[in-house]
Amino acid sequence: MPTTFPTPRLVIFDCDGVLVDSERVSNQALIDNLTGHGLKLSLERAMGLFVGGTMTGVMQKAITLGADLHDGWVDEIYAETYAALKAGVQLMPGVTDLLALLDEHQIPCCVASNGSEDKMRITLGQNGLWQRFHPTAMFSAQTLGVAKPDPGLFLAAASHFGVQARDCLVVEDSATGVLAATRAGMRCLGFAPGGTGETLSAQGAEVFSDMSEVPALIGL
Repeated sequence: MPTTFPTPRLVIFDCDGVLVDSERVSNQALIDNLTGHGLKLSLERAMGLFVGGTMTGVMQKAITLGADLHDGWVDEIYAETYAALKAGVQLMPGVTDLLALLDEHQIPCCVASNGSEDKMRITLGQNGLWQRFHPTAMFSAQTLGVAKPDPGLFLAAASHFGVQARDCLVVEDSATGVLAATRAGMRCLGFAPGGTGETLSAQGAEVFSDMSEVPALIGL
């Protein structure tokens, strides 16, 4: 008998690496900066270390690894990252079709990110999604003061839409985000387009590699 999956009442998307293909751009800007502060990392190493974290957390981890960072570094790297993103990022393949399908079935969706609203204005604004999500369906850790892996960001989204955690679906690409979803008591799909997703499955995600797989995974 084929497996049947529950259809969620709310879909919560992470932003970077899920809705928009921005992680490599952001992390390249980061490693270029850190090289100037005495820490050399490959792109893959940086992404393994930093994807899913807050910039304050990135700073603390980079210092631990030997970077010589000053008090104003977070503002510095935000400015450099935003400049790189403004040069152009694309939606992840299949996102437009998936959002259209959710609309067709009247399933609300939102975005919950450890990134700032300013960053999402740049990335989503280039691709026609800023107006869709802002301000009523956008939840930023920087704005709310609670970041993944704390479940509070996802729980705030569920509360805003009046949906129980068990009826939510989270789509994430980082172990930090998956852990937050697990702690919130929400089903989580782990997006791993370029790898096995082992770190995602280890935190409890159901791993997939292409947005075209999602409809079947949510019973549509």
